[in-house]
Amino acid sequence: MTKPRLSVIGTGYLGVTQAACMADLGFDVVAVDVNAEKIDRLAGGSLPFFEPGLAELVGKSLDSGRLRFTTSYDDIADSDVHFICVGTPQQRDSNAADLSYVDSSLDSLLPRLRNPCVVVGKSTVPVGTAERVAARITAEAPAGADVELVWNPEFLREGWAIEDTLRPDRLVFGVTSSRGEQCMRSVFEPLIDAGVPVVITDLATAQLVKVAANAFLATKISFINAMAEVCEVVHGDVKKLSEALSYDSRIGGRFLHAGLGFGGGCLPKDIRAFMARADELGVDQALSFLGEVDAINQRRRARMVDLALESLDGNFRDCRVGVFGASFKPNSDDIRDSPALDVASRIHDAGAEVIVYDPAALDNARRMYPALDYADSAVGAAHDADVLLHLTEWREFRDMDPAVLDDVVRRKNIVDGRNALDPERWRSAGWHYRALGRP
Repeated sequence: MTKPRLSVIGTGYLGVTQAACMADLGFDVVAVDVNAEKIDRLAGGSLPFFEPGLAELVGKSLDSGRLRFTTSYDDIADSDVHFICVGTPQQRDSNAADLSYVDSSLDSLLPRLRNPCVVVGKSTVPVGTAERVAARITAEAPAGADVELVWNPEFLREGWAIEDTLRPDRLVFGVTSSRGEQCMRSVFEPLIDAGVPVVITDLATAQLVKVAANAFLATKISFINAMAEVCEVVHGDVKKLSEALSYDSRIGGRFLHAGLGFGGGCLPKDIRAFMARADELGVDQALSFLGEVDAINQRRRARMVDLALESLDGNFRDCRVGVFGASFKPNSDDIRDSPALDVASRIHDAGAEVIVYDPAALDNARRMYPALDYADSAVGAAHDADVLLHLTEWREFRDMDPAVLDDVVRRKNIVDGRNALDPERWRSAGWHYRALGRP
């Protein structure tokens, strides 16, 4: 049977991953974006962001001829399946999701849909968006009722995007007919045959799955960070507390690691947009707890600044602070709502000289935080430092031998914002080690 022709609209993190992985599964894929510079880079095999293994997969798919990049929607008009993978950032003047990229992509796509096809929404949107998209399809697509809408939320983790696309925990298809379901089963047949669970549901539920999952994960992270706040008062150890809780099969250990908290372009944005949508729907009380989830997360950043200040006897002036990490998480160059850079910026504003090193995110950090200083190595960031802050848990930092820094720093202070370093290893090497939620 002939494989359906696929298009991917949007060549950000989600779109490029979706396009390359579907091409790797043997589909002919055309990815479209209005940013000509980005398309030129991608067509040459160069990615505008860092994701382990993705550049190689894009190159392989380009070489095979199964993947193309374009700026013209005319090049995707005859595709059988269109994946909408554009961003939905937080609006500047509110917590609500900005759907302008979704709407502009539909403005360009719908007038060209003259043949039967399926439009698949993957972008994270407020519940109710899919229903509005379906109404637009009926009103604006020349093929009308022959264009089916399916909602297929994405669950990508930065640093694990290929794994999460080709071997996901589950596939969710929000459909309105058996035709849409069968199309999705055909497209994802290799994954389904490999045993990936499939959930067939309605459009509303499919939209809710993604934001509900992110709200739950954010709540779990903030819960253990709230326990860290208690541990700091009673001199408990949140690391041991987390370990004990993790053995409870009802709780589990994933996302139960206390530290600096979550950031990035998904969790903070999505829980705020979820609260905003709940307010619009008149069910704001149902999600009011997410306000405290967000507040706990922000308090961890302030507490990290306090710990750094305590290590410097209460004064940042004339002090040099070395920061290990700029991305919001390891194996990524994403600095959106980065806890590491937020802390570094606060300390800089308080009067310290701050030098940042990150294995992948330095270029992005330099553009967005030009007032900070940067080093091209961990040793460079530690040079003459009065305190080191471990803020992103890259393996390079976790595996570092403290002795390498003995003759580099001015004072042997380190604050572990991720509870990922070995305290005994650092203390036995003569360092004053502090961490969030630990005595």
